Amino acid sequence: MIRALAAFLALMPALAAAGEGFHMLEGHGGPVMGIAVAADGTVATASFDNSVGLWRGDTPQWLEGHRAAVNTVIFLPDGRLASGGDDFDVMLWDRDGGNPQRLAGHRGKVMDLAVSPDGTLLASASWDGTIGLWPLDGGAPRFLEGHEAGVNAVAFRGDGRLLSGSSDGTIRTWTLRPGAADERVLVKTGFGVNTLLLDERADWLAYGTVDGQTRVIRPDSGAEVADFSLDRRPILAMAADPAGRRLAVGDGQGYIMIVDTADWTVLRDFHATVRGPIWALAFTPDGSGIDAGGLEPVVYSWPLDGLDSAAAIPDGDQSFLRPPEEMENGERQFARKCSICHSLTPGSARRAGPSLHGLFGRRAGSVADYSYSGTLAGSDIVWNDDTIDALFDEGPDHYIPGSKMPMQRITGADDRADLIAYLRRATDPETQQ
Repeated sequence: MIRALAAFLALMPALAAAGEGFHMLEGHGGPVMGIAVAADGTVATASFDNSVGLWRGDTPQWLEGHRAAVNTVIFLPDGRLASGGDDFDVMLWDRDGGNPQRLAGHRGKVMDLAVSPDGTLLASASWDGTIGLWPLDGGAPRFLEGHEAGVNAVAFRGDGRLLSGSSDGTIRTWTLRPGAADERVLVKTGFGVNTLLLDERADWLAYGTVDGQTRVIRPDSGAEVADFSLDRRPILAMAADPAGRRLAVGDGQGYIMIVDTADWTVLRDFHATVRGPIWALAFTPDGSGIDAGGLEPVVYSWPLDGLDSAAAIPDGDQSFLRPPEEMENGERQFARKCSICHSLTPGSARRAGPSLHGLFGRRAGSVADYSYSGTLAGSDIVWNDDTIDALFDEGPDHYIPGSKMPMQRITGADDRADLIAYLRRATDPETQQ
């Protein structure tokens, strides 16, 4: 794993020089889940490493305040920034990234944000099944109920109405009134809706679902405009260029499809990563390039002119994970369950979890450079074969309830034993010297 990560880092300069206009934003310690681009070219990124990156050029300013993975980020009309994450919270940041304000009230992950056209109201989509409405003048929030499962996407209309997409398979439209909202189902897709993109000037709404539906409809009637559904699934990200001429769609297989919205033809359909999903997309301010985020802790940016249907990144495995067939079972378990949050080398910076270097015999909550939840900060757990086995047998939500560790289990006793054996070797300071 360490050798693979070193090879990936060594490859980065070659990738950056591979094509004119191709560049990368490097520095996050986990997958990039959201991207927003301001009119002046400033880029904001939301990452699994619990941070927001604010990029004016290639050097980031790190905005720290979320207590879990950050899923979404947007610029507000007044220049401020808003972000939402797995900690159930929405954060507001000043133009310079300072003065963070926490907006609390959801009971589930915040997956998407939208701001009203007049800039007075922020909407948040949450896995608690509600939509939060936050007055940006500091007034009290309210929460819209009606969906039967988590809400993944929201979009405001010009007249103040709101659209929402949910894991319950519906897209709903809300007519907002003081203290209330009238809601109706616009579309029943049959599968969970992951993403929405509205272009009200051109009168279309694009949506993507868990099963690969990629459709464009009229936002008032739900009548179909175009259908780009593919066998690749799921659809995870969408973006439109500032002029509304092109629609970009990212999927779970690492492909990006570029669509001409004038005649709804596919301009390009390329494999943007060797492995992994496309979780975030954004066009550059002039519409000449596309930014994408996914499994790697990097934002890739490609110029659209001259981009063909071949792989957009030069030959070479840029992933920090080796192919599963090249790993022993213990390393595969680590790659699947642990590698996104934890490093095996000293230092926890830019990671969602503390370093595992020197894990065995260490008291939980004791790594100096990591900010733990209150649950682990005073824990009596000491990491050894038995406690690690129990952690993955019961799941973190039962073994250490209240920690920031995601809910996950390894049900097979042999798989847990292989992981523990691998961790003993890979986290031993003497082995790493």
